[in-house]
Amino acid sequence: MLDKVQEYIEKFKNKNGRLDCGVAFKIADKLQVDVALVGDTATQMGVKIDACELGQFGKLPLEFGSVMAYKNLQPMLDEKCRITCKDARDAAKGVGMKKIRSTLRDYNIDVKYCQLGCFKEKKGKKMIVKTKTWIENSEGELLFGKGKTEVLEVIAESGSIVKAAEILGMNYKKCWTHLQILAKNLDEDLVNTKQGGGGSAGTTLNPRAYELINAYKQLQRDIEDYANNRFKELFLNDQKDRVSKK
Repeated sequence: MLDKVQEYIEKFKNKNGRLDCGVAFKIADKLQVDVALVGDTATQMGVKIDACELGQFGKLPLEFGSVMAYKNLQPMLDEKCRITCKDARDAAKGVGMKKIRSTLRDYNIDVKYCQLGCFKEKKGKKMIVKTKTWIENSEGELLFGKGKTEVLEVIAESGSIVKAAEILGMNYKKCWTHLQILAKNLDEDLVNTKQGGGGSAGTTLNPRAYELINAYKQLQRDIEDYANNRFKELFLNDQKDRVSKK
């Protein structure tokens, strides 16, 4: 069986001579072997693993993280906001790998104990800059931010204001107040509610609501990316320079 694993690794290496993470798992599934064997064999062959499906290395495409996905991941996180590779991959079975790696990124969740053996726990202390972004009017009143974005997002996924409040651990009145504030400041309702039974009943978002969710998430991501890149320039690179001069 080891010969077969080696054959598949050699056959399915990417153009850079590495084995993509997702391909390694497919090889393990195809040959009905433990994925750790594929990782160990690749290491022995001098073949590096590339394109981590959980976004820990490589550059696979991302989308915006999901508060619903985050809520599902929360029970699996340790005290340092880390999750095992296996748990994260299991969680992806319901929503897709792209959604999970995007959620891990947006909520600053680290992965530990790679099933392919790429790492057990990240060495050193991870330092990141955390930012909080909100939008106010000229009177200093909060118009839009993380809380209202999450309310809209969970309503879209659950189809209910009541369910959204439960998922977010928020009372219904507060959830409804968020929607009223948005409607007042934007001069339009962002949700459509249909009463009664049947499949058409429930609450949906209008197109403007989706635009606001995506715009806010993009703004928050851009700000955090800039802040962390600038942090590395001002703090970490300077620290490396001092060490190299010693």
